[in-house]
Amino acid sequence: MKFLVTGAAGFVGSHLCEKLLIRGNSVVGLDDLSKGKKENIDHLSGHSRFTFVTASLGEAGELPRLVKESDLVYHLAAVVGVRQYVEDPVKVVVTNVCETSRLLELAWQYRKKVVFTSTSEVYGKSRELPFREDADRLYGSTRKDRWCYAVSKSAAEHLCTGYARKGLPLVILRYFNVYGPRADSTAYGGVVTRFIDQALVGEPLTVHGDGSQTRCFTYIDDIVEGTVEASYRPAAEGKIINLGSRRETSIRELAEMINGLNGGGNNILFQPYREFYGPHYEDIPRRVPELGTAESVLGYNPKVSLESGLQKTLEWYRASGDYHRL
Repeated sequence: MKFLVTGAAGFVGSHLCEKLLIRGNSVVGLDDLSKGKKENIDHLSGHSRFTFVTASLGEAGELPRLVKESDLVYHLAAVVGVRQYVEDPVKVVVTNVCETSRLLELAWQYRKKVVFTSTSEVYGKSRELPFREDADRLYGSTRKDRWCYAVSKSAAEHLCTGYARKGLPLVILRYFNVYGPRADSTAYGGVVTRFIDQALVGEPLTVHGDGSQTRCFTYIDDIVEGTVEASYRPAAEGKIINLGSRRETSIRELAEMINGLNGGGNNILFQPYREFYGPHYEDIPRRVPELGTAESVLGYNPKVSLESGLQKTLEWYRASGDYHRL
């Protein structure tokens, strides 16, 4: 098959492109490199079945042709990262909603199946755990820019379900705290790689708040496996499916684990949210997925333990040097 992958040079996108090529498919990757990095896919540049296009969805004049010539579209392109959407909510909404709308209209025009990657953020401040795909969602005030990402992905999901009702084959996947090699280790990245970056350069591991907030961290290989299965299984069409793990880990425990894996030489520093994110942020105390749909529809079964995944990730950053040296 021939796949179009938006956000192909990003963390998840680059791993997905690899997996699709290994399975014998052809892949066209699209990315404007505003968040993704060319080095994430440099090792694919000589592959006879891989083509890369540098453009955003809003700027890609050849997007209609790319969609028309593909068998399926994986839509991963989005503005992500808590600090990103606190700093520039306008860009978040325009990219995640307006550009998604353009892509879906083309997919509808050419009748191309879409796998849309959403996020656990759409559940907002819901306290009904574990999060079920059909659960109600609760967001904070519009004055809290922190919620623009959740709202933008929720709006994009509504666009997806609207096209699905019209007959477009489409799957929505909600990712839960994905980590692994190539994830952004800057201040705009996820907590796992930020901790690893700090550990490797000998800085204190900075925990926001008191560290009691919990997440279910999911290794990249498990996420990609579930994503690929969603494209091949007809029973997934029209569904919203959580992809994550069931192991609930506090941020403080995560910091202690990474510190231990790195030799235990770093202190742990607790920092108020306001000092890092500014006044327009509020955190979610717990985030846990219900995985029954993923298991029954996709045969999804995350295989990589948190200890193993963190070790693999730490070793990759140490070997690659892709962290911020003092």
